[in-house]
Amino acid sequence: MASSDPKQISRREFVADATKAAAAFAVAPTIVPRHVLGRGFLAPSDTLAVACVGIGGMGMSNMSALAKGGERIVAICDVDFPYVERSIAGRFRQWDGKTADDEADARRIRDAYTKAAKYADFREMLDKQKDIDAVVVATPDQMHATIAHAAMRARKHVYVQKPLTYTVYESRLLARTAKETGVVTQMGNQGHSFEGTRRIVELIAAGVIGPVREVHVWTDRPQRYWAQGIPRPGSGKPSPRSVTQAATSDGDSDAPRPPRRWNIRTVDNAILAAMAEDPQTPPPGLDWQLFLGAAKDIPYHPAYHPFSWRGWVDFGVSAIGDMGAHLMDQPFWALGLDYPKTVVSTSTPWGSPSSDPGSYPLAMTTQYEFAARGSQPPVKLTWYDGGLTPLVAPDIPRPGGDGGGGIFIGEKGYLTYETYGDNPKVYPEALAAAAAAVPKTLERVDVPHEINWAQACKGQGRASSPFDYAARLTETMLLGVVALKAGQGRQLVYDGAAMRVTNVPEANAYLTREYRAGWEL
Repeated sequence: MASSDPKQISRREFVADATKAAAAFAVAPTIVPRHVLGRGFLAPSDTLAVACVGIGGMGMSNMSALAKGGERIVAICDVDFPYVERSIAGRFRQWDGKTADDEADARRIRDAYTKAAKYADFREMLDKQKDIDAVVVATPDQMHATIAHAAMRARKHVYVQKPLTYTVYESRLLARTAKETGVVTQMGNQGHSFEGTRRIVELIAAGVIGPVREVHVWTDRPQRYWAQGIPRPGSGKPSPRSVTQAATSDGDSDAPRPPRRWNIRTVDNAILAAMAEDPQTPPPGLDWQLFLGAAKDIPYHPAYHPFSWRGWVDFGVSAIGDMGAHLMDQPFWALGLDYPKTVVSTSTPWGSPSSDPGSYPLAMTTQYEFAARGSQPPVKLTWYDGGLTPLVAPDIPRPGGDGGGGIFIGEKGYLTYETYGDNPKVYPEALAAAAAAVPKTLERVDVPHEINWAQACKGQGRASSPFDYAARLTETMLLGVVALKAGQGRQLVYDGAAMRVTNVPEANAYLTREYRAGWEL
C-alpha cells in the first residue's frame, strides 16, 4: 500500500501515481472552447506549447514556473529519466512541513511531467513533435548552443539557462541565429528582471555616485557547491592502500598507515582513490553518449553527473559561467558596457588545457578593461570566485545574500548589491536622499522571468534578457575562461568587432572548441 506520508514517497509510488494521472489525461479533451472553461481560464490555443530539454535540475524549476503560469508542457527531453523521477519524488519529501504552495508545486511538476511526451534525444523531439511553440534548454553548458541553435532553426522560441553558451563563438552564433529567425529568446539570468537590478541601472544613470571607473564582483562558488581543483577520474587510480600506507623500509608493509608527508600529490592520490571505486558504467536509464553530445568522448563517472559537471572543463565554464550572469549583469547593463579591450585571469594552481587539467581551479580572478563610452569614462571590472573577495572600501559594509555581491566605485560614493542585483545600497549615507529621489524610469517585470519570456512569445510585451544582450554578456564572461586557458597572468588584447585576440594568436583557439563528430556547429 502506498504511503500517504510525503517523506516516504518512493520512485515506485511516484511512477504508479504518474501512471494513474496519465490514464486520466489520456481520455480528457485537449482542445476546449474558451466559453466552456469559463472566465479566468485560457484555452490551449491561447497558451504556449513548451518543450523542456533537461529537467533534472534548474530545468525543473523553469518547467514549474511555466506550468504555474498556465503554459502547456507538451514535451520533455532528458538523457536520464530515472534521475528526473527521483528528483520529482524528492519534491514531495521536501514540502512536508512547509506550505500548501510547496505541495502544489510538487504536484504541478509531477502532473506536467506525466502528461508530456518523453524523449531522450532533442533531435528526435524536434523532428517528430510538430505542436511545439517554444523550447527551454537547461542542460549542462556544453549542449546549450547545440540545442538552442537547432530549436531556433526549427522556428521555435527559446529560453536558455545561463551561461548562454560554452564558447565565445557559440554566443555569436546564437545571437545571429535569433536575429535571422526572429524568434523570441531569453537567457535564464532571472536577476535581470528583478527590481534590484533595474534600480541599480536607474541610480547609476542618475549619477548618484558619480562617474564609475571601477567595479568589483565576487561569488563564493564553487566553494560549498561543487568540486574544482581536483584531478580527473581515471588519472592513475591508485589503490586506497597505496594512499594511506607509508613508503617505509621497515615494519609491516601491509598495514595501512598515514603517509609520511602530505603534499599536493598525496592529496590528489587520496581523491583519485576515492573516485576509483566506481566501475565507470553508466547507471540504468542514463544515455551517456547523449549526455556528452558535443563534448569529447570520455568514460562515465559519477563525479560528472548529476550536477557536479559544472566544475569539469568538458562540460561547464566554472563559477564565472554559473554566477557571472547574476553578478556581472548589473555593471554590464548599468554602465552600457560592450566587449572588453583587455582581459587577464589568474588562479590557484592549474595546468594548461593541453595537459588535460580535468577540472577548473579552486579559485580565479579576472580583470577586464572597457573603453570609454560617450561621456562615461573607461572602466576596470574585476571578478573573483572561490571565496576570494576584493580588498577595497574597507569602511563600506559588504553585501550579504547568496554568497556574493558587487561594488561600483564612483567619484562621489559607492553602490553595493547582492547576487541577482538584490538590495542595492549607496554610501556614504549622505547620498541616500539623492538616491531616494531618483524616479523609476525602467519598465518593471511583475511576473517570473520564464513567464516574461512566455508572454513575449505570445506578443505580450518584450523579453527581459534576449540573446542580443545576453550573448554579449556571456561572451564577456567567457573571455575570462579564455584568458585562464591562455596562461596565468597573460593579458589578452581583444578586438570585439572582429572576435579576435590580437596579441596572443594562439588564444583564439579557445574562442571555440573541437566538436565531437556529428555535433559540429
